[in-house]
Amino acid sequence: MTIPTADGDTRTAAGLPAQLRAEPAAPESPGASNSRLARAALLTAVLSAAGSILGLGRDQSLAHLFGAGSETDAFLVAWTVPEFASTLLIEDGLAFVLVPAFSAAIARRAQAGGTDPVRSLVSSSLPRFGLAFLAATVLLIAGAPFLVHVLAPGLPDPQLAVDCTRLTATCVLTFGLAGYCSAALRAHGCYLPPAAIYVAYNIGIIATMLVCGTRLGVRSAAMGVAVGGCLMVAVQLPAFQRRLNTAKAGENLADEPGGETAAKVRAMHLGLIAAVLAFALCKQSQVFIERFLASSLAAGSISHLNYAQKVAQLPMSFSLMLCTVTFPVVAQAVARGDVAAARARIERDLGLAACVVLVGAAAIFACAPQIIQVLFQRGAFTAADTAATASVMRVYALGLLGHSMVGALVRSYFSAGRPTWYPVGAMAVGMAATAGVGARTVDLWGVRGIAGANAFGITLTAVLLLAGMDRRSVPVDVSKVLAEMGKPLLAAAGATVAGLMAAASFTSPLAAGGAGCLAVAAVFVVLLWALRAESLAPLVPVVRSATRKLRHAR
Repeated sequence: MTIPTADGDTRTAAGLPAQLRAEPAAPESPGASNSRLARAALLTAVLSAAGSILGLGRDQSLAHLFGAGSETDAFLVAWTVPEFASTLLIEDGLAFVLVPAFSAAIARRAQAGGTDPVRSLVSSSLPRFGLAFLAATVLLIAGAPFLVHVLAPGLPDPQLAVDCTRLTATCVLTFGLAGYCSAALRAHGCYLPPAAIYVAYNIGIIATMLVCGTRLGVRSAAMGVAVGGCLMVAVQLPAFQRRLNTAKAGENLADEPGGETAAKVRAMHLGLIAAVLAFALCKQSQVFIERFLASSLAAGSISHLNYAQKVAQLPMSFSLMLCTVTFPVVAQAVARGDVAAARARIERDLGLAACVVLVGAAAIFACAPQIIQVLFQRGAFTAADTAATASVMRVYALGLLGHSMVGALVRSYFSAGRPTWYPVGAMAVGMAATAGVGARTVDLWGVRGIAGANAFGITLTAVLLLAGMDRRSVPVDVSKVLAEMGKPLLAAAGATVAGLMAAASFTSPLAAGGAGCLAVAAVFVVLLWALRAESLAPLVPVVRSATRKLRHAR
């Protein structure tokens, strides 16, 4: 079995670069490993669900207090900064650099003599990252007027957007530190503090809006981003410090013997950072394109896109939770040369992610008007806003599988901690497709044309990433993955029809939405079972355990 190296060649697992190779540790039993991952996934799911619910509360507060007009549009242009920063520094980018690095350091720890590789990694990398985060923050604050002009040249009140951007720019520093702590803790198998960061973040935003909204207007939401970013660091710092204090102090990595090897490691990290930065920039550019095109439409168009996207992406976020938990597992398997274990984990994660995101997409498409009405239609958010947002959300749902697959697949490309530019090229092609299709459809279909362009571009990227897996990443059986993915696709199509019929049977939006979502879930599971989808296999032990407990209870 071969995997790609930094210079484009392939080597066997035994031929991995020295900084990524470690002697295999005593393998953990499959039952213990699965049990540990199940607990971590459940913990992450609970806290992520809490963060997502609070995120909905944040958006509801924004809609209730400020509606979907020009002021909210101005804030959402500034919101582009934390959106991009979270992608680059927490969710994807920085994690792709640091999780493999910490995983390799942990794998080498047993072989270290007087130097602890983890502590050396922190002492050599954290100061550099911190200075970079601070410099980027200052640059964004100074360049806020130019950034607003580039992102949304058609805004009626650009100064409000500039003020909000300067407040949200502080998140580059706080998100960077939070992302660094998250990567280190997850590599150590500590999931509670990283999973709690969005709970703390959204509490900070909601509290600031409620306290300062009357006096500061929509600027209070931007101030809340600054407060929430600080809370993200605060909830992780104690656990991060404990992990460092338990490690034995050692010399800096640059001072260790083998300066040539250390220089190669630094060069590899610089190349990896460049590749990850380019990928995250291309990925987030889809949001830039959307807001650029929507800024020339009627007031509220950016807001409709935002609310629709936030709700529609909830299934994608849940589908990627398992991948977030298992990414350190894949990275450690690659670090010790166990490519088979990495491949099996990735194939299993892709199937589960597809199931979760598709059942969510079916529910969103079937019940979009009811969901938006129940969540947002109050205060300054009108029935017209509900209709516009729901129509956009249905179009977004068509691209959710692509979003989820991109998030899952790109982790495998960066799991070895080496630079690879194929994901950047695939994402650039998707970005170009989004821009081209969006420019042609925005005049015909307005915000729905923009959402359709997003769905097309991200789906194209997912296809390209999957096509390149066998040659440039951990090799997976692409035909097997596609065959298994077809089963939840068919189940989602049938579930959507059932959801539409169930929702149409009620006049109350709450009852219609509840009935539609229940019908979608029930039909989806039945069809998956009828199609004998392997994605249901991990649930069998859980069901059997629950059945045994109920039998004993009787």
